[in-house]
Amino acid sequence: MTTTGKMKLTGTALEQLTKEPSSDNVFDTELAGYHVRPGKRGLTFRLFYRTKTGKQRILTIGRYGTLTATQARKNATEALATVAQGGDPRAVLEEAKAEEQRQQEQTLRAYLDGPYSAYQNRKKDGKGTLRRIQKDFSDWLDKPMSSLTRAEVERWQARQETKEKPLAFSSLKRSFDAMHAMLIHATERKVIPANPLMGIKLQKPAMNDDDMAEQASQRRYLENNEVEALFTGLEAYQEMKREQRRRSRAHGKSYLPDLDSLVYVDHVKPWVLTMYYTGFRPGDITGLRWEHINLTFGTIRKVIEKTAHHHPEPMTFPLSSAALNTLAIWHKQVGQPKTGLVFPSHRNGKRMDKTAMQKPWARIRSLAELPNDLVLYTLRHNFASQLVMAGADLLTVSKLMAHSDIQTTIKYYAHLRPDHARDIVELFAKQVDMSDQLPPGQIP
Repeated sequence: MTTTGKMKLTGTALEQLTKEPSSDNVFDTELAGYHVRPGKRGLTFRLFYRTKTGKQRILTIGRYGTLTATQARKNATEALATVAQGGDPRAVLEEAKAEEQRQQEQTLRAYLDGPYSAYQNRKKDGKGTLRRIQKDFSDWLDKPMSSLTRAEVERWQARQETKEKPLAFSSLKRSFDAMHAMLIHATERKVIPANPLMGIKLQKPAMNDDDMAEQASQRRYLENNEVEALFTGLEAYQEMKREQRRRSRAHGKSYLPDLDSLVYVDHVKPWVLTMYYTGFRPGDITGLRWEHINLTFGTIRKVIEKTAHHHPEPMTFPLSSAALNTLAIWHKQVGQPKTGLVFPSHRNGKRMDKTAMQKPWARIRSLAELPNDLVLYTLRHNFASQLVMAGADLLTVSKLMAHSDIQTTIKYYAHLRPDHARDIVELFAKQVDMSDQLPPGQIP
C-alpha cells in the first residue's frame, strides 16, 4: 500500500501503516490537525491546533497499541472541543504533570512542620507524636514523601535494631505507625497521590526466651501472696512518707502539714487502688475528672482515651464498694471538689506526666518485695484475670476492660478458665445419667 499525507485513520489504515510505514506524518481526513507520526517505536497519535492567541501547539495523545484508533479519535475530538471553547489542552496536561511533580517533591519535613503540625497540635499527645517522627526518622525528613519504598523501611528497621541501644519492636512499631498515619493524612488531603507505605509492615523479630519470659511476666495476674504483699507495700509507703514528714517538722519545718491525721499521705495509694479495683489503663486514671464520677450511684462515666478516635462516646463503669470507698475518702480529703482532675500533679495542678507513677510504683514494689519485673500495668491484667477466674462471662469482662473488640479479651483471658468446657460437658453427662434412672418414656 502506498501511503499519502492524508487518510482516515481507522484501525485498518493504522495496521497497514505499521507494516508499510510512511516517512512523514499522516493526517486524518476528518479531524483537522489530528495525525499519526511514525517512529522507531511505532505510531504516535498527535494533534496540531492553535490557541485563541494564535499560538501553534502540538498535543501528544498516545501511542498506537496503547490506544486504539477509536480511543485516540475520541481523545482528539475532546481536545478540539476544549480548543473551541478557548482552552489549551496541552497547558492543562502540563499543569497536571507539574502538580504531580510538586506532589512528588513535597518533603516529609515540609509537611511535618506545616500542615501536620497544625493537625497534631490540636490533639492531646500531638506534640509527642511530632517529636517521635522528627527523632526516629531524621534521615528521611528531606526526602520527598512519595519516594519512600519498602527497601527504605527495611533499611530503617535494620539501623534501629543494630544501634548501641536498640529500640524494642513495640517502640519501633509505634514510630512506624506514626509515620504511616502522617502519610495517610497527606494522601487524604491530596498532597501526595498515594501513600507509598500502604501495605508495608515491619518485620517482627523472633522472640527469644528472655522476651517470652518478659511478656509472660507483664500479662499475668497476681497470686494471693502478691496481693497481700501489694497492700502491705502500700501501707509501708504511707508510713515511710509520714515518718519523713515527722522528721521534717521536727527539724525546723513545722509549717508543713501533719500527715498522721490524713488517710492518704498523697495521691499514690488512692491512684494505685483505683487501678487495682477498676482495671483502668493508667492514662484513663491520670485523666480521670470528678465530673466523671458519680459517688451517689457508684459509677464512672467517661470517654476511654485509647479508643476515643473510634468510640468518642462516653462509657459507664460500675464501681465496687472498695473502689467507691477509696474515691469517696480521697474526695473528702481534697476538699470535695465538683470539677477538676481527680489526681492532678502536685507540682502544677495540671495533668500528671505519663511517667509520673513509675518512681512511686518502684518504691511500693521494693517495700512489698515484689518482683522487679512486675509492671504497674499488671494491675489491669489482674483485674480482668480475677474476674474471669471467678466465673464472669467474657462479654462482661470485655466491657469492663473497655476492649474495642471482644477478640482481645478472648485472646488474653479465655485460657484462665480451662475447666469451663469440662463443666459444661459434665453437666450434660449428669443429665444423661439421670435419664437412665427415669421410667420409660419420661424425659428429664
